[in-house]
Amino acid sequence: MSPALLLLGVLTYFALLLVLARCVSHGSGAEGFYVGGRESPWPVVAFGMIGTSLSGVTFISVPGSVAVSGFTYLQIAIGQVVGYVVIALLLLPAYHRLKLASIYGLLGDRLGPAAQRLGSAFFVLSRTLGATARLYLVVAVLHTLILQPLGVPFAVGAAVVLVMILLYTVEGGVKALVWTDTLQTAGMLTGLVVCVALLWQTGALAQLEAAGLSRVWVGDPLSRDFSAKALLAGMFIAIAMTGLDQEMMQKSLSVAKLRDAQKNVLVLAVLMLVVVGAFLLLGGLLTLFAQAHGITVKGDALFPTVVMQYLPAWVQVVFVLALVSALLPSADGALTALTASTCLDLLRLPREDVRTRQRVHYAFAVLFLALVLGFKALDSTSMIFLILKLAGYTYGPLLGLFAFAMFTPRAVSGRALVAVCGAAPLLCAVLDFGQPWGGYQIGLELLLLNGLLTWGGLWLSSRPSLLLHS
Repeated sequence: MSPALLLLGVLTYFALLLVLARCVSHGSGAEGFYVGGRESPWPVVAFGMIGTSLSGVTFISVPGSVAVSGFTYLQIAIGQVVGYVVIALLLLPAYHRLKLASIYGLLGDRLGPAAQRLGSAFFVLSRTLGATARLYLVVAVLHTLILQPLGVPFAVGAAVVLVMILLYTVEGGVKALVWTDTLQTAGMLTGLVVCVALLWQTGALAQLEAAGLSRVWVGDPLSRDFSAKALLAGMFIAIAMTGLDQEMMQKSLSVAKLRDAQKNVLVLAVLMLVVVGAFLLLGGLLTLFAQAHGITVKGDALFPTVVMQYLPAWVQVVFVLALVSALLPSADGALTALTASTCLDLLRLPREDVRTRQRVHYAFAVLFLALVLGFKALDSTSMIFLILKLAGYTYGPLLGLFAFAMFTPRAVSGRALVAVCGAAPLLCAVLDFGQPWGGYQIGLELLLLNGLLTWGGLWLSSRPSLLLHS
């Protein structure tokens, strides 16, 4: 299909999002920007969070990883279900009890303002890197499929995408995201279902098994994908990257009642497992299709190549719109959450300071653009595992901080907080790259190791007192 027509479809889709955002968030004010007025319907939040949790990286990278890893990524998804249960039963009650607009207020309430600022700083680092890596992947695909044939430079395309996102987030915030994410999730899942249906063939499951693509479990304890490690890693990835992440939790905080917020997270857990399974099935079908047609591309390039070169033109439209739908929830939600955490935790601004909030929002958009251009120089065949690897280093200290704050009746000084949370990731890097394990390979359990080192360091640096806030 003509790149110009595909571009017209994308611009029309953005216009629809903008109209929807303006309609639902008109006059919402600061409370609407930060917590959606605390009146969001929980089923809508649960459905919309699928798109935020998966993003364009899942849409492209998970199917592309099946040729090498089979269905082993499902181990992580199963572990994540347990993590979502922990979030619903332990973290959400604490957040709702304190009526937080930023979840890092819990650290401030328990350990003092230094802990709140430090937790927010790690979130800002984590989400900025993760969101821009996701954004880069999808912008790169859009550039290859649409913008490059039209002669539009990569940097211009990335800038246009960010400007469009700014148009519906700078005022509406969470109030707008709850509803735009719902539309975007529907678009992404429509593309998934259409592509699975088109590629499905009689006997496909038997072919997947015969080709060794449907393997889920890994029994080698030394492997990075060993099942016990993957399940445990999945659990803590969910806890850290959802339960301790302002972007993910800001939508649950917008639900008025705790019980409804818990329903949101538990329903999300089930839906996520089903959707990840569907993406893995799609990856297996794509791999079989590639083998049958002599397609040699692998990894993140496989899905776009099959759709754009071998499937009907109308499917190309569905794919591009689904890809955009997968891109937006991870970018628009990240911009909003980073703005909220910076304003409320780092700068400690009053919620009513709209002018400064908007300046922060614009500044993060510029930073996103710079990092996306930086990722363009990075060569990675599967961004999903790169992002999870980065999360092990940046979310680990958050995991240790929250565990210490919630379950340890001790206090720690601000200097010790900074020292421990800086030392733990460095020590993890030494253990990870040095590999002093006699053949054992550290995989995604790096997140848990980082959290344990942080918690242990905080314990050794703490005092048996609840009164120290420094």
